[in-house]
Amino acid sequence: MGSIPDPGELTELTQPSFDEFQRQTSLMTSCTLLWKELSDHINSLEQNLMKQSETLKRKIEALDSETKASLDSLKKRELSIEDSVKIALSRVEFNTKAAMRTLGDDVEDNPDGEVDDGDGLLQHLKSTCLKMEAKEFWSFVIGKKKEIDLLREKIPAALSECIDPARFVMEAISEVFPVDKRGNEGGSDLAWACVLILESLIPVVVDPVIGKSRILVTPSMKEQAKEIAETWKKSLEERGGIENVKTPDVHTFLQHLVTFGIVKKEDLEFYRKLVVASAWRKQMPKLAVSLGLGDQMPDMIEELISKGQQLDAVHFTYEVGLVDKFPPVPLLKSFLRDAKKAASSILDDPNNTGRAAQLAARKEQSALRAVIKCIEEYKLEAEFPPENLKKRLEQLEKTKTEKRKPVVVPANKRTRVNNGGPMPPAKAGRLTNAYVSSFPAPPPFVRSPSHTQYPAPVPGYPSPPPMYGSRSPPTNPYAYSPEAAPPPLAGSYPGAPMNYPAYGGYGNGLAPAYQQAYYR
Repeated sequence: MGSIPDPGELTELTQPSFDEFQRQTSLMTSCTLLWKELSDHINSLEQNLMKQSETLKRKIEALDSETKASLDSLKKRELSIEDSVKIALSRVEFNTKAAMRTLGDDVEDNPDGEVDDGDGLLQHLKSTCLKMEAKEFWSFVIGKKKEIDLLREKIPAALSECIDPARFVMEAISEVFPVDKRGNEGGSDLAWACVLILESLIPVVVDPVIGKSRILVTPSMKEQAKEIAETWKKSLEERGGIENVKTPDVHTFLQHLVTFGIVKKEDLEFYRKLVVASAWRKQMPKLAVSLGLGDQMPDMIEELISKGQQLDAVHFTYEVGLVDKFPPVPLLKSFLRDAKKAASSILDDPNNTGRAAQLAARKEQSALRAVIKCIEEYKLEAEFPPENLKKRLEQLEKTKTEKRKPVVVPANKRTRVNNGGPMPPAKAGRLTNAYVSSFPAPPPFVRSPSHTQYPAPVPGYPSPPPMYGSRSPPTNPYAYSPEAAPPPLAGSYPGAPMNYPAYGGYGNGLAPAYQQAYYR
């Protein structure tokens, strides 16, 4: 059995090997890297926690600020209810008394609603509003379309005289909205009147104390407005969906929602589709913001651009302040390029050979006018000078005018519009440069029995239409009216020879005298 070495006894030290040294070195390196990785990870976690803490802190501060602002607004609204109700009640009482006085007055109303000026128009509108005669009010408004600017100015003041403006407006437009009750005898589109009246109602029903944030519409009227909106949505399916509905009807529906404050958050996607489908309407950008679609505006603008509606996209960008993200000048130039391409495709279309040039010019003219108006509206003259566009527009209009300009051709006074019969002799003595033809006299003309399509002779001497489209000399000196134009004289004649009756002054071998203007 081996002996146990004494701890105090000196023994020989073993020399560490080089492999052991490398192993320990590698181990230290691995530990160092692992420590560094752990330290970096812990530092990253600390930084993320600090950032999240700061974010939460800012959110809490913002939430506290919003909560405070909301509480202040609620307190203000609560305190303003009493004042608003007093104002509304006093207005109702005043309007009721005014309506009673109007009904009691023995004033002869103008049955035709004819008014001479703005004051007379306002008085007539106020009279119908005071009496709550919605149908008469509607008839009067739709009969004054030519004075729409004056109506837009006067209707709000007239509606303020109503005892219940919301009820009055819904009754007034009920003939055509939400469903047109005129049937097949509907006639012209009256959506413009609906939009005008709904827009005019807004300043009447807003809270006089806190403004548009509160609409003074009774709960019963708001429920009725919601039912009207649902009825319109159901009728939309019967009319073929969003793609087939008329833009004026869409405008009326959206304005109805905004006016009565009945926008639904769950229907925002539906509103978005309606707005995009009718984006060319001038009021659509403002309506989109009022409907709560401000956050979706960038996507809507990109959708309009992808559909080739760059001009509409420009109006939307200015409404929501996204001009930096969607610069207007490149969009307008792209719109013009697309319009020129469309005009070229019209010219190349074989189905429009007769009117291709006119349709193409009209397409380009419409695009130029729209772009010039947009440049002037948004003050883009420095970035996109409109001079060249105006010159091109003038050039197209000049070409269109020249094409429409009729060619003035001296009429042959001796041309008859009938099929036969003697013609008065030519008064060649009155012409100093009478042209004498060397052609022989034409043989008498005998009408063929097969030519029954020619009308009977017309008595009298109506003014003949111009025979020639230019000032070049006529190739056939024997001109007949278009109603009874005989076969051409030149060439061989099949069958029996045709006989011509001797026209007065023509049987002597002389051709009709032509004025010198034909040869200039």
